[in-house]
Amino acid sequence: MNTLAEAVDILRLFADPTRVRLAHLLDGNELSVAEITQISDLPQSRVSTHLGKLREAGVLRDRRQGASTYYAINDTAMPEPVRRVWSLMAESRDEPVVRGDRLRCQEVLRARHKAKSWPESVAGQMDRHYSPGRTWEATLFGLLGFIRLGDVLDAGSGDGAIAELLAPSCQSLTCLDISPRVLQAARRRLAGQRNVAFAPGDVHALPFPDRRFDQVLLLHVLTYAKDPALALREAGRVLRPGGELVVSTLARHDHAEVTAGYGHVNAGFSPRALSAWLGREAGLEVQRCEVTSREKRSPHFSVVTAFAKKPNQESP
Repeated sequence: MNTLAEAVDILRLFADPTRVRLAHLLDGNELSVAEITQISDLPQSRVSTHLGKLREAGVLRDRRQGASTYYAINDTAMPEPVRRVWSLMAESRDEPVVRGDRLRCQEVLRARHKAKSWPESVAGQMDRHYSPGRTWEATLFGLLGFIRLGDVLDAGSGDGAIAELLAPSCQSLTCLDISPRVLQAARRRLAGQRNVAFAPGDVHALPFPDRRFDQVLLLHVLTYAKDPALALREAGRVLRPGGELVVSTLARHDHAEVTAGYGHVNAGFSPRALSAWLGREAGLEVQRCEVTSREKRSPHFSVVTAFAKKPNQESP
C-alpha cells in the first residue's frame, strides 16, 4: 500500500458486510446482476452500487454478454494490496448468510444450465467447470503429442511425475534430485522408459558439463533453493546455445508459516525479480515471466511461470 489514505480506502471497502458477502458469492462464480439480486434478495440498485465499488477497486472483473453484465472475482489482475486484505476475509466464508448464498447460487446455476446447452451455459468460463473426460490430464496428454524435445534436464524432478508425461516427447530426459529416496521413487515410476537417466545432485552445482541440454525444467524448485540466483545460473550454464529454460514457482507471498511445513526456504518471487535474475545471473533472454494462475482455495497462492532462451551467440 503506497499511502495511508490508500490503506484506509481498502479497509473501508471491506468494512461493509454486504460487499464482503457479494465478493464471496462471486469467488468461483460468474453471475449477472439479476442473478446476484435473486440469490442475495437485495434491491438491484444496492447490488449495482456495491458491485461498482468492488470493480473500481479491482476486486471484481466484469464481462458484457448481450444486454447483461456478468461479474466474478478478479483472480488474475487484483491489485496486490487489495488481494492481501481480501485473503483475510477467507474465514467469513463459513458465515451462515454466505453459506445460504452458495446454496441459492447452485439452484440459480442449475436453472440457468437447463435453459441452454452445456457449452452455452459455461461459455467464457469453461475452464472452471467439470465435463466428463475433459480433464487437464487428458488434455495435456493430447497436446504433448505435438511436442518434440531434445535432451531435457528435469532439475529437482521429485518422483518423476512430470518426467513420466514428457519422456515420450524427449530425445533423452535426465531426472536430477538431491534426495536419494525420492530419486529411487522416480526410478520405479520410469522403469519402462529407455530414454530416461537419473542423477543425484544439487541444483546449486549441477553435475553436468557446459552446454549439455536443449531444455531445462525448474518446476517448483526455487522455493527450496538457498541461493535461487545460483540455481538459475547453473541452469543457464548447462543449456546449449538456443536452448530453453522453463521456471514455475510460487509468487511472492506472506504465508511463510504455511509453506515452511513443506520445506520451503523462500516465500516466493516476484516476476520482476525472477526476470532480472534470468537475464543478469543466467544470461538468458526472457520471453515471458508473469503470474499465470492463482489458487481458488485460501490463502490463494499465485504461480509465476517464466520462459527464457539462451542466445545462439553467447557473449565473450
